Amino acid sequence: MIDFKVADGIATIVIDRPARRNALAPSTMVALNEALLRFEDDGSARVAILTGAGTLAFCAGADIHETVPKERGFLQGYFDRKTDATHPLYVRNIALSRMGLTKPIIAAVNGAAVGGGMEIALNCDLCIGSANARFGLTEVRIGSIPAIAGIQRLMRSLPRPVAMQLLLTGEIVGAAKALEWGIVSEVVEAERLMPRAREIAHSIADNAPLAVRAAKRLADKAAELPLSEAADFEEMLWGHLYGSADRVEGRRAFSEKRKPQFRGA
Repeated sequence: MIDFKVADGIATIVIDRPARRNALAPSTMVALNEALLRFEDDGSARVAILTGAGTLAFCAGADIHETVPKERGFLQGYFDRKTDATHPLYVRNIALSRMGLTKPIIAAVNGAAVGGGMEIALNCDLCIGSANARFGLTEVRIGSIPAIAGIQRLMRSLPRPVAMQLLLTGEIVGAAKALEWGIVSEVVEAERLMPRAREIAHSIADNAPLAVRAAKRLADKAAELPLSEAADFEEMLWGHLYGSADRVEGRRAFSEKRKPQFRGA
């Protein structure tokens, strides 16, 4: 259902339900949540690649057949801290913004990323797509709306008229349009998707871990704080890194014309 492995500092997380176009049943959402938290807690993993099995779909969103309303209502479960596969708020398990992840995640979108699948891609730190990638927040077509910060991410990522067109029509756009609008940073041929994702991941994993996590934290805060507060926070984190062993090592390696050996300290 969810495949997880770590090699060379890179975690690879694969939604493995190709027969269902990698749609997420509540149990799959729980398993994906567990994989993401496992990545966060794994000291050997510095960056993750999230993708879907096969070439037809990254993730087709929630599995409609398995996500009908439960007997227990939304408000009854709203204040619960744990949300298993039977919980009315099972969708919280794939809400990356709630997880407090501090390491970067690359979405490698192979095929369709629609509904919750596009939301997941929007919530990752980077997103690259294959030439056959397609994106759409299609929830309005079936009487629903995005539920895991998809609207908020969309409005922060795209010009308002473009975002509103996608949101209110539920239309699905191809890779070329996604690249033009900035939903993805790169589009490559399908056979190059995972190799390119690993190239980017290796570039991240080679950098100083604390600096990468600090940069991610500041980027996440950029949309939440006024400029003056964000700038103060940036200076504070820079100060915390100022005397770190990795920062010293980075400068020594630069002077000695060698590759730095970062330890995350």
